[in-house]
Amino acid sequence: MKIQKDLRMTKPFDADVDESGRLRLPAAIAEKYGLKPGTSVRIEENANGLHLRRPVTQLARVYIEPTNRCNLDCITCIRNSWDEPLGEMSSTVFSRIVEDLKLLPVPPSVFLGGLGEPLSHPRIVDMVKELKSLGCFVELITNGTLLHKDLSRQLIEAGLDMLWVSLDGATPESYKDVRLGAALPQVLANLRDFRYARWATHYPTGIDLLLQPQLGIVFVAMKRNIADLPAVFSLASRCGSLHFLVTNILPYTPEMKEEILYSRAITDSIYTSAPMLRSLDFPKMDIGATTREAVFAALRGDHSLKISGASFGERNNRCPFIEKGSLAIRWDGDVSPCLALLHDHKVYFHDYERSLKRHTVGNVQVQTLEEIWNKPDYLTLRNRVQEFNFSPCVLCGGCEFFESNQEDCIGSPAPTCGGCLWAQGIIRCP
Repeated sequence: MKIQKDLRMTKPFDADVDESGRLRLPAAIAEKYGLKPGTSVRIEENANGLHLRRPVTQLARVYIEPTNRCNLDCITCIRNSWDEPLGEMSSTVFSRIVEDLKLLPVPPSVFLGGLGEPLSHPRIVDMVKELKSLGCFVELITNGTLLHKDLSRQLIEAGLDMLWVSLDGATPESYKDVRLGAALPQVLANLRDFRYARWATHYPTGIDLLLQPQLGIVFVAMKRNIADLPAVFSLASRCGSLHFLVTNILPYTPEMKEEILYSRAITDSIYTSAPMLRSLDFPKMDIGATTREAVFAALRGDHSLKISGASFGERNNRCPFIEKGSLAIRWDGDVSPCLALLHDHKVYFHDYERSLKRHTVGNVQVQTLEEIWNKPDYLTLRNRVQEFNFSPCVLCGGCEFFESNQEDCIGSPAPTCGGCLWAQGIIRCP
């Protein structure tokens, strides 16, 4: 059995070029990225080299939604903008997924999450254990309120590789202001218990820290809590977190439109990838009392920006789900290209109410994951998303087509992704 490992630390490797100019990669790298003979690969040229993107034929990551139920009622939640039935994944559906994963040539990484609280599923520990038995790298995201001491121990014993915890405030008042019904002191106590449970299994030292169930913190940034960010960093460090992910809020209600921190970021020249007449290439520099005002004024200028040669705009129009070679499975077995297309819902952006329709490419109770993944229409969609052949809706400012994801002004078939904030690096998921 091959064990899938999530190598957060990578190193350079050597590749050979044969007499015909063909690049020959090491066998392990070719297998890791699904580079089989005859595979078509998209290569992009930048100023100093080539960027080889993952082929859209490789299924490398599976998001599984154990349930869309949750024990909280957060102001940031998608449940504020949908009217969908609630449910949890049955043993039959999950067993079908497990059997399908066995058929894949390399075990994918699996993320247990979606639009609900995974720890509220009664079989969540068994799910982790079964997925680990296949050799998958298993991650799970939680709000932390249900992570009691015994459950922490059970998840660790089941082989969980990564636990992500949503933490959106540094004080009980600011935390409760976002995650209604939750108590920050209890969540922090649960995280301490999780850390101690890891130590009880094997006290981590040095590089062993990377071999234990790792902890990551997710922070949803908005006007009401951004001042808490440094303090949340500190809390995360004290809880033993090695990973910290900051994302923006996606407004599911009109009220949340006032909380966004990216009203200019999408069109600001420093973040765009469009050719500019003026450019600024900035070095690494201390940011402190002496430099911050001058640096900030320089960064806010009308030019494209690079820092040590890296452009902020290079991450635009890139679907993170396509980049990871992933798909998402809803609690009832429906398969979608990404988490954003699992459910019908509304979002608010550019003063528009957008009614986004879910997009289903199959159901695991009808076809295997491999059959669904290889459907011609689904492959065509992944190619189109990788090329990002859609109207530039986030830059445009909006029109009648922007009110849904079913069509855009250049006639792209559904789903249209030109208005997707994940693809612009605004909204992010683990």
